[in-house]
Amino acid sequence: MSRIGRKPIVIPDGVEIKIEGQTITAVGPKGSTERVLPDEVKAEKKDGQILVSIHKKSSRSNAFWGLFRSLLANDIEGVANGFQKELELVGVGYRARMEDKDLILEVGFSHEVRVKPDSGIEFQVPSNTRIIISGIHKDQIGQVAHAIRKIRPPEPYKGKGIRYLGEQVRRKEGKKATAGK
Repeated sequence: MSRIGRKPIVIPDGVEIKIEGQTITAVGPKGSTERVLPDEVKAEKKDGQILVSIHKKSSRSNAFWGLFRSLLANDIEGVANGFQKELELVGVGYRARMEDKDLILEVGFSHEVRVKPDSGIEFQVPSNTRIIISGIHKDQIGQVAHAIRKIRPPEPYKGKGIRYLGEQVRRKEGKKATAGK
């Protein structure tokens, strides 16, 4: 049995859930999401909670049980409160700014890098070395943050690059001068 799948999902105030067959729609103050469950998994709404269960036991249905319970919980959390990830730019001359809805990065290339937000994604630049990515889909925010980090990942010698806020970069020792050769 799935330990995660057995946990009920509490529906917060202000979020409306509609279950129509295998399609679950969540509508909240931040937006709406729709998720289609596979045939092995079913969901029902009881007493302000969503209970996820399986039709028949198999290894595939057990795997989907916990997965889709987590995905539904993320959808509900996203429409209620939203998600965000923060990135920081480390390096001399590295900075970010907004131009309309696009994110403009100056990260040591001969040109500026322009990042257009996907639908449902919003960028904020509170300071020129910090970027906040927000939206209602947790997985989409993670993918966008990874794509931005991939533009200039932190390098191990000086630590320059784009990193997640609070990320520790393991530094390497550079070449040492050899005496006597």
